[in-house]
Amino acid sequence: MLNIFCPHCGELRSEEEFHAKGQAHIPRPLDPAACTDAEWGEYMFFRDNPRGIHHELWVHAAGCRQYFNVTRHTVTYEILETYKIGEKPSISAESEKKSAVQPAVEKA
Repeated sequence: MLNIFCPHCGELRSEEEFHAKGQAHIPRPLDPAACTDAEWGEYMFFRDNPRGIHHELWVHAAGCRQYFNVTRHTVTYEILETYKIGEKPSISAESEKKSAVQPAVEKA
């Protein structure tokens, strides 16, 4: 079982309480009406699918129902950090795997 740290609740909770919602840090176009079909399609449908460190948007669906970001290694499924929307990650997708500042995961 995997436990995930919710930055809003401030505690580790069972992974069954959470849902992944896709790639994090995707800015919405400022003027969607001015976008071409190709630009809008790029925004709506195309996402990175890296092998390694990736930033994702998650929701604590069975808890506080707040959205937050997760930095996760897509090969090992290890969660390196969790942080609130609007905060910057301390681990970049280009950096080597390193320990998170706060405990993000606890395996039971």
